[in-house]
This record gives sequence, structure tokens and C-alpha cells, in this order.
Amino acid sequence: MYEDFYGLRERPFDLTPNPRYLLLTETHREALGNLEYGISARKGITVLTGEAGTGKTTLIRTAFERADAASGGRTGSWAYLKNPRLQQSEFLEFMASRFGLSAEAAKSKTHMLDELEKRLAGGHRGALIVDEAQSVPLDLLEEIRMLANIESDTDKLLPVVLVGQPELANRLNEPALRQLKQRVALRCTLGPLSLQETGSYIAGRITIAGGNPGQLFSREAVKAVYERSRGIPRTISVICDNALLTGYAEELRPIQAKTIESVCRDFDLQGTGAGPKRDVRDPLAGDDIPEGDSTEPAFTRLLRWGFGRR
Repeated sequence: MYEDFYGLRERPFDLTPNPRYLLLTETHREALGNLEYGISARKGITVLTGEAGTGKTTLIRTAFERADAASGGRTGSWAYLKNPRLQQSEFLEFMASRFGLSAEAAKSKTHMLDELEKRLAGGHRGALIVDEAQSVPLDLLEEIRMLANIESDTDKLLPVVLVGQPELANRLNEPALRQLKQRVALRCTLGPLSLQETGSYIAGRITIAGGNPGQLFSREAVKAVYERSRGIPRTISVICDNALLTGYAEELRPIQAKTIESVCRDFDLQGTGAGPKRDVRDPLAGDDIPEGDSTEPAFTRLLRWGFGRR
């Protein structure tokens, strides 16, 4: 809707995880490096934690895209478990389907482990990714631990990545999960973005979408996005997408802080910046322009604008 008005090829703040839009902050680079190493070197269990919306899913997808690219054309079997509440029978079916195992393996844990070990030992590449791992029941975590135990004389054969919110770290300290914790070889954590990183995130996505960052958001608008989003990338995207929609309706260039505040009132976002604050030059260039005085909610103004154009 607003793409042509702002000179964009596509919407820069779509919420679908897209590795092309990955922002590699220092923390993200370190986490991505750990993930790639854990997968390629088959290091057993890797744990990735972070608040909802910090980019864990995008990072995982990027890691496996790179693993495929580095494999010399040998595509692997990446079993991505999104539902942490599977029963054992459902988990067997899931593993059998993802790794191309037999119907018998889908019904018997013994058959599944035997077939999977032979397949991996024969050179097939694969990994198991478990999302929302902090919510996985104890019995399913035990099944995952047994999969992480599959090994040859020299290597682990099935890399396992446990992805979850910060509660996952506490969960792994439970006495019942002691053996699972002992098999964790790598840990990485994603935190909120700083003000500088928030500006880079906004500017980077606009640039990838074909736009000019300095013409879309003023510096004060970027600061307002950071303060209201608390540096969480998903929330930054929600705010910016709706701000551009409102700006399109009101023909605003660039978006100013008042528009950001109005959008955040609509979404009841009253947070303050949670990332590390640094006094640095904002990556978004552009001079501020006078702002309007309207205090109407953004979507009320949008509706009024839409009906007024008919």
C-alpha cells in the first residue's frame, strides 16, 4: 500500500523471518558463528536463548542456509520441531518423515534410532532444531537427549539446537535434566538492540527494500521507536510498518516522533529502551521537518483519510 509513496520495492518490515533481512549485530554474529560451528562440527547440543522477537528464528534459518551452501550441494535433513507438546508417537512420526525413515521407524523408537544412526553414519547430513524448548515436556526432552547421544567412534552424528526464551536456561538447571545439560556444548544468547543498533536495523531494512532511510524516518522518530520497542526487533518492525502506513495516509516525509508515539498508543506500547545506550551518531541521516498537532489515534486518522478520499 505505501511502497510506491516511499519509493520501496517491497515492505521492509514484514514479520516473516527472512534471512535476507538479517541484522548482524555483534551479538548476532557471535550467536550465528556458534550455531554454524555447532551444526558443521556436530558438537552435540547447542542452546540459543532470547526474548520473543529478538530474531532467533531468522538466525536459525540463516545458519542452515549457510550450512547447505557450504555442503557442496549435499542438502541435509533439517528437522525443525515447532510444536513442543508432541506425544512420543507423534515425535517418532515427525523424525521418520523428516529423515526419510521407514514406516517401522515411525512406530518404534528402537527402529527409529537404529535407522537414523545408520543413515547419519553413512554420510547423510542432518540436525534437529527444537523451538520453544522451554516448554518441552520432560519425557520429550529425554527422547531428544537420546538422539544427541547418537555417535560414531569419533563424532556426534546428530547436532541438536534447543531454541527458547530465557526460561530455558533455568529449565536446564533442573535436577531431572542434569544429563541433558551435560551434553550442551555451546550456548548463545540474543538480547535487545541498542539505540545505534535500532537505527541500523531500520536503515538496513529500508535499504534492502530499495528505499532511502534518511527520507523515511527522522532521528527523533528512530529514538522514539527504540524507547517504545525496548530494542526488540519484532516490535521495532511492527511500529515502523504501522508508522509508514499512517505516514502514507497523511503524506508524511519523513516520519516524525509524534507519529511513532501515536502508533504506540494504538498498540499500548509504553516501554522504555532496554538495550545498552550509547551516545553515537544515528545511522539515519536527514533533517527534521515541522510536525502536525493532531493527537488523534493513528488508525482513526487513517480511516478518516481513507473515507475522505472516496
